[in-house]
Amino acid sequence: MKLIIGITGASGIQYGAALVRLLEQTDVESHLIISKNARYVMSIETDLQPSTIEERADVVHNPNDIGACIASGSFNFDGMIVCPCSMKTLGYMANGIGEGLIPRAADVCLKEGRDLLVVFRESPLSHTHVENMGKLSQAGAIVAPAAPGFYTDPESIDELIDEFAAKMLDRIGVEADELTRWEGH
Repeated sequence: MKLIIGITGASGIQYGAALVRLLEQTDVESHLIISKNARYVMSIETDLQPSTIEERADVVHNPNDIGACIASGSFNFDGMIVCPCSMKTLGYMANGIGEGLIPRAADVCLKEGRDLLVVFRESPLSHTHVENMGKLSQAGAIVAPAAPGFYTDPESIDELIDEFAAKMLDRIGVEADELTRWEGH
């Protein structure tokens, strides 16, 4: 399996970093794109370094390289998770604007019928945000808020982040040991 992870300039970079870290523990070939704005947000919101995330990925792509293999429908990959996804990038994807590699690879997912999972953190949402989410959903994408579950009784924010990242991987077909399934009470 080959999976693309796009990390954009929305708050919540830790979710994207957790996805890459959890993928490293699997046999999935990970292709990573970190946008310029994600690098900026990472520098002001976290202690993470882009290089720390990049060294965990199998392949790292320049966010401006629209000639990358993942920008083509002829490249055989299984899906993509954009997490966190800024409203700017979500708008590009919803309207078919391939401005940069993340929206272009997402467009490839949609046109080729591959899994696309878009995780937003923005709150509250404007009418335009909701319309764009609707467009993506109608085109076949899965749109999810970065809203972790608390039923696992987490002891730390890191546990919440890992659980949520594992749930996103599960939704796209990758098993992660960190996922706790609800079994009733």
